[in-house]
Amino acid sequence: MQNETFYYDNKIVRNFTVATIIWGVIGLLVGIWIAFSLVYPDMNLTPWLTFGRLRALHTNGAIFAFVGNAIFAGIYYSLQRLLKARMASDLLSKIHFWGWQLIIVSAVATLPFGISSSKEYAELEWPIDIGIALIWVAFGVNMFWTILKRRERHLYVAVWFYIATFVTVAVLHIVNNLELPISAFKSYSIFAGVQDALVQWWYGHNAVAFFLTTPVLGLMYYFVPKAANRPVYSYRLSIIHFWALIFLYIWAGPHHLLYTALPDWAQSLGTVFSIMLIFPSWGGMINGLLTLRGAWDKVRDSAVLKFFVVAITAYGMSTLEGPLLSLKGLNAIAHYTDWIPAHVHIGTLGWNGFMIFGMIYWLMPKMYRTSLFSEKLANTHFWIGTTGILFWALPMYVAGFTQSLMWKEFNPDGTLVYGNFLETVTQLIPLYYTRAIGGSLYVVGMLIMVYNVIKTVKSGSFLSQEEASAPALAKEFNAPKGDHWHRWIERKPVQLMVWATVAILIGGIIEIVPTIMIKSNVPTIEDVRPYTALEVEGRDLYIREGCNACHSQMVRPFRSEVARYGEYSKAGEFVYDHPFLWGSKRTGPDLHRVGGKYPHSWHYKHMVEPTSMSPGSIMPTYEWLSTNELNTSLTVAKLEAMQTLGVPYSDSYIANGEAHLMSQAEEIAGDLSSQLGQDVSPKEEMVALIAYLQRLGIDIKGQHSKHVEATTEGNLTAEK
Repeated sequence: MQNETFYYDNKIVRNFTVATIIWGVIGLLVGIWIAFSLVYPDMNLTPWLTFGRLRALHTNGAIFAFVGNAIFAGIYYSLQRLLKARMASDLLSKIHFWGWQLIIVSAVATLPFGISSSKEYAELEWPIDIGIALIWVAFGVNMFWTILKRRERHLYVAVWFYIATFVTVAVLHIVNNLELPISAFKSYSIFAGVQDALVQWWYGHNAVAFFLTTPVLGLMYYFVPKAANRPVYSYRLSIIHFWALIFLYIWAGPHHLLYTALPDWAQSLGTVFSIMLIFPSWGGMINGLLTLRGAWDKVRDSAVLKFFVVAITAYGMSTLEGPLLSLKGLNAIAHYTDWIPAHVHIGTLGWNGFMIFGMIYWLMPKMYRTSLFSEKLANTHFWIGTTGILFWALPMYVAGFTQSLMWKEFNPDGTLVYGNFLETVTQLIPLYYTRAIGGSLYVVGMLIMVYNVIKTVKSGSFLSQEEASAPALAKEFNAPKGDHWHRWIERKPVQLMVWATVAILIGGIIEIVPTIMIKSNVPTIEDVRPYTALEVEGRDLYIREGCNACHSQMVRPFRSEVARYGEYSKAGEFVYDHPFLWGSKRTGPDLHRVGGKYPHSWHYKHMVEPTSMSPGSIMPTYEWLSTNELNTSLTVAKLEAMQTLGVPYSDSYIANGEAHLMSQAEEIAGDLSSQLGQDVSPKEEMVALIAYLQRLGIDIKGQHSKHVEATTEGNLTAEK
């Protein structure tokens, strides 16, 4: 059969690679800033530079800007060569590139200004969510179109992972971001409380699984053999790795919610499937490392292979640690502590980061038809980056153990040794400082890479259109005798996509649908009432400032937590929480029972100057809340949206929402004026936030005010 000549599109690969480098440096610099701000609280210079707001920008930047652009660069390069076909549509490639950069810029333009849905790794508001879905579809269409017009019959293992990534991320993103818009920059999750928590961590865990893992595994299966000039160690192991991984991973989300108000059966499912994940994950690690068999002499000399070896090892370590953290005994120690960020960053900095660096060092010289400017500088980057990871992670593991042991320590008389939560914070400051130094070292390594890449580019000539040739795919094909059974799946990409979709949907459906549909999973509590209009506004301020980045709202059924915070949290207490705010880290104390614990004036002073009430606190000031006027233009719309979502506000309460809000605000402002000896306006944002904080956890005590009772009075009267 005669060969056809065609041209690989290297320009789209180059563009995504450059974006990876630029956004990677920016995203990690933001991470360094917030790391040092925990040591030096004065670095929280303005409302848009506080830890609570910038943390979301850092995580989104690291995941979607740094790793995301790198994934697309690697996929566009490898896919064309594995399929022996140019990308089907240059236009779709350009739309994908520029659309993705626009999404990242939108994150920069919204998250620092408090425009956030509060959901972990999904903080972007609804218009941006729609944009993400559209750009993701453009990428998927281009990918599948290219697969269908390929010249290579069998789909290599990397392509399997790319297909699973596309379909799963689409499902995760759409379901988790089902929201009811209030305005262009505000929406509420359609799920509440326990259901919202389950959906979020089904998404959150699998965002790590199917955005930070499966596509990067695809890159591993392509770039490691290429760099080592060796075939993949085991084809059969890659089959087991792929199918077992995508089926098991989707079940593991509930292990983020152990000991919470999530039903026990869902917690147990998450634990069981998390433990099973060890086997396919380590199968992939073994397959990657053993691909280098016979090439270890090259590893000594090649910075690219060094990066790949440490990346695959970090993948193995993090995918062993994750399942172990799903064991309740270990989870009781680690969850809500700094152990979890340490675990996450082994994956992000080690697995993702080092795979990306190795790929860039291999890719750029090839596309610019030259050799790497300095192998010595690349090796220097490797050692500085490795040192940075160690200085980042090890102090945080120690911090995690320290926190947990201090939280749980009792005196002989049964009282907590460290009853003041702040005592457990100040002990960690030297470890936070070391962590920040580690992050700085990691970024220094990246800057060395930037210099090395620039010099490499200048010494070469970019090959925008790379010529290639291959025969067209024959219309008829007879499988050879003894052909492996899996080949028939590989020859049919649509079939592969369908079966991959079935594999990932089973776990999600079994876990999520019963939790939403069966009412007994979330027992109701008669005393629980909706938030008042003022408390709704205060809750939105809490979300705007990113308070859930440092404070949980979930008292677990541990003796130490009940002694410290009060009665453990019940599922029925969160039925009106759109979205849930359980948090994932305690830099500060849990707040679910903070209502009524302190007078209004304590909260006011604490927000204006935290150290005035808590000497040694590392919490930033929120003094602008005392000068900003509360915007109530959307109050009625918010109440109407909540009513649409099932919150039992009476029609009369909604119609007079602003009046009810002002009535409660005037009471709180009057109390504050009396306690502080100064005039406090009821229109201050601070008043609304205090109203929300004072409401937390008091429902089960039946300590409702007349304002709370008014929210459902009309409905209850009608029911009678």
